[in-house]
Amino acid sequence: MPDIDPLARLASLEGVGSAMAATRDGIDALLRDRGLRRTPPETTGESLLRGAVASAVLEGAQATVDEVRSGGGGPVALAAVRVSAELLGLAPVLATAPLQALARIHTLAAKGEVPEADLGRPRAAEAAARLQDLAATLSATTSAPALVVAAVAHAEIVTAAPFVSHNGIVARAAERLLIVSRGVDATSLTVPEAGHLALRREYESNLRAYRDGGRAGVQAWLLYAAEAYAKGAEASPLVEPR
Repeated sequence: MPDIDPLARLASLEGVGSAMAATRDGIDALLRDRGLRRTPPETTGESLLRGAVASAVLEGAQATVDEVRSGGGGPVALAAVRVSAELLGLAPVLATAPLQALARIHTLAAKGEVPEADLGRPRAAEAAARLQDLAATLSATTSAPALVVAAVAHAEIVTAAPFVSHNGIVARAAERLLIVSRGVDATSLTVPEAGHLALRREYESNLRAYRDGGRAGVQAWLLYAAEAYAKGAEASPLVEPR
């Protein structure tokens, strides 16, 4: 008999529910306490820019926010910025047609870097199957916390590497979009990508654990993700620099 709510099962792994709830409380407090006034679009734009740069650095770029802000930073950073510029508009698409949203994210990231025929298309039949499974999971009703959904989607895309390139950028963009579309951070003011960058060694090791470590590896990834999302909240433009 198929598991009718696999994400809820993952959310019930020891420590995961409480860790994600604590992180969600912190995000809610940030958005409530720092965001009571109407948030200008520039603040969301700054969050998206910081996230794009962090994602590019995780992908191997040597860019800084100031370099990217001035139009530089190299091709990987520019790919991440192209994604960020259109990302929030894909929230309704992700909710109704996840495969279409993921294909569009890859097309934005990889345009000009890979052949047109490869844009937004799975690289192989196995990759297509993994994407179909992920899309089905995202489309199904679940009682799992939204942060668990986002973390699982991120890890699935990275470890499946369904596209010929830019899978990390796609994964982190999808994660942010799920955090937005599922109501955790509707105006996208936290910077989950920066949370992963701040914990880069743990990020990479826990993705390997998710891929290779079975149930324990998935649990480790989800516990890690709760910490990374808290770090991402600290990187929000709403937080005053110390």
